[in-house]
Amino acid sequence: MNIFYRPQYVSEITQFINELKAKNPAMEEGQRLGRSLLWDKAVDRDASDEFRAARVAQKPYVYQNLLD
Repeated sequence: MNIFYRPQYVSEITQFINELKAKNPAMEEGQRLGRSLLWDKAVDRDASDEFRAARVAQKPYVYQNLLD
């Protein structure tokens, strides 16, 4: 048995989150919807490859005067 094992312990933060979810069960679905709007995007692999191929290499010293 682990010396730090405390099965009855639940932190205050976990208690708060559990109470919040119990009061508002639709909150989790709203979080999933928000995540899908912002983060879960379909990636167009062909366009990504074209963008990568069209990239122009940056010169070693960007601020060099080209008039010399």
